Amino acid sequence: MSLRRGERAIEVLLFLCALASVGTTAGIIAVLAVETFAFFGEVSIVEFLTGTEWTPLFATKHFGVLPLLLGTTVVSVIALVVAVPTGLLSAIYLSEYAPERVRRVVKPVLEILAGVPTVVYGYFALTFVTPLLQQWLPGLSGFNALSPGIVMGLMILPLVSSLSEDAMRAVPRGLREGAYALGATRMQTALQVVVPAAFSGITAAVILAASRAIGETMIVAIAAGQQPRFTANPFVPIETMTAYIVQVSLGDTPQGTLEYRTIFAVGMLLFLMTFALNLLSSWLRARFREEYN
Repeated sequence: MSLRRGERAIEVLLFLCALASVGTTAGIIAVLAVETFAFFGEVSIVEFLTGTEWTPLFATKHFGVLPLLLGTTVVSVIALVVAVPTGLLSAIYLSEYAPERVRRVVKPVLEILAGVPTVVYGYFALTFVTPLLQQWLPGLSGFNALSPGIVMGLMILPLVSSLSEDAMRAVPRGLREGAYALGATRMQTALQVVVPAAFSGITAAVILAASRAIGETMIVAIAAGQQPRFTANPFVPIETMTAYIVQVSLGDTPQGTLEYRTIFAVGMLLFLMTFALNLLSSWLRARFREEYN
């Protein structure tokens, strides 16, 4: 009887923990929704989504979010270009080539990158990477999208590498042995058998890395320049959505004003972007499983 009561207490505790997480998420969405609706009561949603000027803190106010959206996209794409190929190649090496002793050392060392504070990455991008790039690219501004994008790629590299490697190692050994029995080389087995079989896990890793890049704050706030420009040029200062939220949240903008509500509208857009990425990940996993069943 006491054992059954203990199991019941644990079940209730787990339910409360799950309910707390769901309730927290619902509360965040509710706050974002209320403030966003209040913002769009004064600003046209068409202007917000299609405008190419973002100056809500200036005397002449414009509320077109496309400069922030484009800045976020540019930095995130640069980060993914750095992280995805490097992370997948690292995962293939650790899963298919590295001896167990090497893997036990290399993987934890690689994962240390995820534990470095992002403010350190930001100053690393500003004080080391940018001057280094300026030696090769004389036209590169002191604040730019290229440097934080590269450093952000290094930051999210462990997500792609570690999660992809876990997915590859979960592939049944029999698939590898069958490929070897048919005369496939180790490289052919890795690229044509293991990677496709682990595609759902690799996709989840890439989507998670993309969401992490989109939501990163300190690197871009320090090294990107905080200048909202409608440009895809990575050599000039830009501003991302998260950097703008930091700028307004410093305390100079009074709460309850239209300028203050812009951070909730931008935050809602960020939420919808990451939510769409999660839906895309689920759709890709489901489609992949259907093709391989």
